Order: sequence, then C-alpha cells, then structure tokens
Amino acid sequence: MRPFHEHRNGWMRRLSALHNELISRAWGTPNRFDDRVPLMYQGASDDMLPAHGPSYLPDEADDIDLEAEVAVVVDDVPMGVRADAGLEHIKLIMLANDVSLRAYGRREMQSGFGFLQAKPSTVFSPLAVTPDELGRAWQRGRLLRSVTVRVNGRWVGSPNAAHMTFSFGELIAHAARTRRLRAGTIIGSGTVSDPDRTAGSATIVELQAVEKFEYGDVRTPFLKFGDRVEIEMLDESGVPLFGRIDHRVLKSVADAEATSHA
Repeated sequence: MRPFHEHRNGWMRRLSALHNELISRAWGTPNRFDDRVPLMYQGASDDMLPAHGPSYLPDEADDIDLEAEVAVVVDDVPMGVRADAGLEHIKLIMLANDVSLRAYGRREMQSGFGFLQAKPSTVFSPLAVTPDELGRAWQRGRLLRSVTVRVNGRWVGSPNAAHMTFSFGELIAHAARTRRLRAGTIIGSGTVSDPDRTAGSATIVELQAVEKFEYGDVRTPFLKFGDRVEIEMLDESGVPLFGRIDHRVLKSVADAEATSHA
C-alpha cells in the first residue's frame, strides 16, 4: 500500500453499461453503449486532485455531479496486448471521483469529439494498492467490493463494483489496440453501477433517473458550492481499502485555486 501521487500520463475511462442504460431510459436519449466494444474516452491528465481537494469549479449552473469509480495504474503496455495479458500490467488500484458538469455533457457527446468542458479535474483516493493486497476481492480484473458515497453525510449509495461489463483486462486491451500505453497511464472503470436498486447510486444523475421512474420528477439536486463529497471502499473488516476521498466543492477563485494547487 502506498500514497498515490499525480501521474502526468494518460487518464482514460469508460462509460458504464448499467449506468448508461438507466440514464438513457429515464431521459429518452439514445444509448450509445455497445456490449461488444467499450465506450471509452481520454480525459485530462495534467491537473489531478488529491483526495481532500478541494474541487474548484466555476458555476453551480453547470450541474456539478460526482462519479465514484475504480481506477488502475499500469506499467508500459505494448500495442495490441490481449485482455488476459493486459491484467499483468496492472500495478496499482485506487478509487476516483470523476467530477462531471452535466450541463455540458449532452452537447459534447453529440458533437462526436468527446468530453472537454464537461470533465474538470478528477479527484483520486489517498492510497493505491497492488492487486495482491486485495486478496479474493480482486478476481479476473474486477474489484468485488461496494463503493460507498455520501454527500454532506447523507448516504447516496453503496453499489458493488463487481458489475463491470468489461474487465480491466479488456479495457486495457481496447485502449492499447492501436497504440502503446506508457507507465503511469490510468484506466477508469466508469461509474460504479449496481442492478440492485436498493444499493443506491454512485452518481447523482443516476439517482435522479431512478427518482424520475419512481416519482415522475427529480428530487435530488446536483452539488452546490460548500457540499462535502465522501467516497470509500471497505474491506471485510470495515477498514477503508484506499483511504477516503473527502473533499468539498468550492467556487473557483483564481487566488484561492492557485494557493491550493501550489
């Protein structure tokens, strides 16, 4: 187990099948997911945030959301690696809050060029662990534990990360299909989503989709400035595997932001 420090290499993540299906049904939008090919994009890797943030953002009107997910760090991966061999390149596993601005998401997806403004800086867990440290919780490139999300101390969900459509080996093979991946590249699982709706959600937009099905309207707002986001994953003894992501969402002010990142 070791503290996670920022890597200046690629940050790639995929979109979750369960999550996408639920959102598409709720809002009547096309589901771009294909269960044969991962839906993946390459995010920014030049400004990653520590577990305790804070996360500075420009405007609450951008519909600020959280996305709890699992992420892995790889060593040098050759182009064309197979999925089974891809697993051997995973060196560290951690959690991430892939912060999202939903007001930009639909427009940028429809553009066909992928996310830019919709995806500000990602927050990572304070600890990253090697696969062997996870024991039976790590099987065939999936992490078989629940991730718990709270906002301002209120439970949002504890979905199980085992429900990945594609294993991390398959995601690595997909990302390396036409290029090498350099050591330090981070691959994200996509938003953790659970078919058991009593498990709650790992993102507000999914929770809103469930509310729309159940009540006919949305009852949970997106994040506001000052809100506190907590994300953790516990082992069988109730001990956090990766420490805890625990950060606040704050209004972006140039001086404060520069001091925080110094």
